[in-house]
Amino acid sequence: MAKITAGIGCSHVPAIGAAFDQGLTQDAYWKPLFDGYEPAREWIKKHKPDVAILVYNDHGSALTLDLIPTLGIGVADEFQPADEGWGPRQVPVVKGHSALAWHITESLITNEFDMCVMNKLDVDHGLTVPLNIMCGKVDDWPFAVIPVPINVVMFPIPTGDRCWRMGEVIRRAVESFPEDLNVVIFGTGGMSHQIHGERSGMINRKFDTAFLDDLSKNPQRLRYIKHEEYTTFAGAEGIEMVMWMVMRAALGDNNVHEVYRHYHVPASNTAAGLIILENDDLKKPQKKSAKKAVKKAAGKKTPAAKKPAGKKAAAKKAAVKK
Repeated sequence: MAKITAGIGCSHVPAIGAAFDQGLTQDAYWKPLFDGYEPAREWIKKHKPDVAILVYNDHGSALTLDLIPTLGIGVADEFQPADEGWGPRQVPVVKGHSALAWHITESLITNEFDMCVMNKLDVDHGLTVPLNIMCGKVDDWPFAVIPVPINVVMFPIPTGDRCWRMGEVIRRAVESFPEDLNVVIFGTGGMSHQIHGERSGMINRKFDTAFLDDLSKNPQRLRYIKHEEYTTFAGAEGIEMVMWMVMRAALGDNNVHEVYRHYHVPASNTAAGLIILENDDLKKPQKKSAKKAVKKAAGKKTPAAKKPAGKKAAAKKAAVKK
């Protein structure tokens, strides 16, 4: 049976991809950000996921204003890097997991999520930058990827609660898939930033820190943050963080353990956040088998039974009563 064993929340700033592609990761400006990614890369090497479900938003690359699906899922065997105006990024082709993707799709649709099913989808920096952050420079991505694009560009966009409920269905779908797979899920976008208007360049460290804290401490608060709150306190583009709710809900109602966190400002004009959460359900010790319990009980000494009172004692007792 497949299991979602961990969740990753991750910014997908395009400038991070450009710095990576141009070999600028150790320049003075970028070095503190990229150095903070190394522990995450070590973690994913040890964790060895088979599949990553990656929730992100397209930035007008594959999905233009001519067609704006609210919720989508890629079910193909592979996904090409998108041309974002200056040619596709020189990153590996993204290999899919069609069988699991179709299984999740069926579960979502039968649970009343009207998914746009994508048999062909070019993926932009929203998906490839998080892969670079977690995997570095590789010839091939070390796991299959199921892209889940969500519209957070054009209003109306889904609420955090809608994304949460979608994550719950994804979790149940994965757990009902018969193949033994180690699955991780990414929620991407954000953190606080605004790229236009009078507040262009705004960053709110306090909002971001509370958001990261509550992914493990109080996720239900995050679930119900309204669009207006995101826009007011995290900037117009900070609303991308609703996609992190899919990731958090897919880990279940149980407590989660924060493995690693990295937060850096600024990355271009954005607060860049990264968090890794492991599913505590999978860390609980197995219950002892009934056999072991019986064996343990058998090993314990039973208190000796009291000897019945003799004739003399009984006669004495009767005399006292009189």
